[in-house]
Amino acid sequence: MMTRDQLAAELLRISKLQLSDITRAVKNGEKSIALNEVVDLGRRLNRLADAVAGRPPQAAVTAVRPADDRVLSEA
Repeated sequence: MMTRDQLAAELLRISKLQLSDITRAVKNGEKSIALNEVVDLGRRLNRLADAVAGRPPQAAVTAVRPADDRVLSEA
């Protein structure tokens, strides 16, 4: 079980890393990379939520795409 301080530290670590990557991709005009980073952030937060709730980890997903992959083709 994670303590409150451990949970806060993990949330801070995840958010800083991912938001830095998202910001860099947006500034460079790399929409698909930014979207992939957002998806990755959601996946990491869901895994953390499952761990805190005591649920077993789900099988890894090899490729995650937004529902509307036309967004990925815009550059």
